[in-house]
Amino acid sequence: MIIGIPKEIMHDENRVACTPETVGKFVNDGFKVLVEKSAGEGALYHDEDYLKAGATLVEDPVEIYDNAEIILKVKEPLFNEQLGKHEVEMMHKGQYLITFIHPASPVNHEMVKRLTKQGVTAITLDGIPRISRAQNMDALTSMSTCAGYKGILMAANHLTTFMPQMFTAVGRIEPAKVMVIGVGVAGLQALATAKRLGAITYAADIRPMAAENAGSLGAKKVETGVPAELAVGEGGYALRLPDDVLMVERDKLTETIQQMDIVFCSALIPGKVAPIIITEEMVKGMKRGSVIVDISIDQGGNCELTPAGDVVTKYGVTLMGVKNIPGLLPTSSTWMFSNNMYNLVKYLVKDGKVVLDRDDEVVAKSLVCIDGELVHVGAREAMGLN
Repeated sequence: MIIGIPKEIMHDENRVACTPETVGKFVNDGFKVLVEKSAGEGALYHDEDYLKAGATLVEDPVEIYDNAEIILKVKEPLFNEQLGKHEVEMMHKGQYLITFIHPASPVNHEMVKRLTKQGVTAITLDGIPRISRAQNMDALTSMSTCAGYKGILMAANHLTTFMPQMFTAVGRIEPAKVMVIGVGVAGLQALATAKRLGAITYAADIRPMAAENAGSLGAKKVETGVPAELAVGEGGYALRLPDDVLMVERDKLTETIQQMDIVFCSALIPGKVAPIIITEEMVKGMKRGSVIVDISIDQGGNCELTPAGDVVTKYGVTLMGVKNIPGLLPTSSTWMFSNNMYNLVKYLVKDGKVVLDRDDEVVAKSLVCIDGELVHVGAREAMGLN
């Protein structure tokens, strides 16, 4: 089989789907691997290293899309301004695409429909379930680790105050207060990073076990007022809350949010649009100079005002909606991502063919479209197709 690895075209995206190390593994397994020239340069993985690993370097990405049976990418297909065409247009019927698609996010609906119409079989990495046998394929967990670490550093950079408590010749400066909403992998890493930087940390999660995990890192628990039976679903994931219960959660969190210097938002519902937890009215009441980092923006965002892919200031609060925070840590995140990608491809390919068992939880939850049909439950729900 032929694997194609095009260069990422999203603005400021420096990751690449595979390192030379994983390309070498694919080649040893019998795959032919096409890599677009300079695809790895942004992550400090160089063309000569890909050649040594056995890759075929390709100048024109169209050639990759024309010839590859499996396309491996980091981010969702986008319009290629240099070529004047959308990446979906370059794909063909029966081709496999494996990448982060975030199909439930409204901004991706049109692209997902085009993928489906094109006859592409698409697998989204954000759908890989967090189960034991899928741990080494779980790119979302890997990238969440990167986003939690880097997101706090970015927020600290926007603060006009110190993070740690400082004792100076002219007096004491109090430490920053950091709140994490949604204490999954990214949230825990954010708490740990903020703690290392000397901040006082707070955590809120509707799942009791997640809130307990945050406490083990020294964070102060903020009550959400949500009953556990409404909060936790299959596999320990968060459930979508009824509107009236979500309003209760907002009311419970408002007072603490308005005392914070940094609010880190990472509350997600797998495969679905992220819940709006912070409203415009809540932002209006926040401290001037405070920062919201909303890493759930790929799935719509937890703050009503978060700008997708941008950083803005409203009501004196910096709102960060940077869509690819792991891309700002490209060497480490690419190494993690490429190992996840290798393990997933090896799992799906049997005897030189991609085998998709729709009864397999890994496949069922990550498959977006196949044979011209949109099958992703979260995307269909978000589009009003169910």
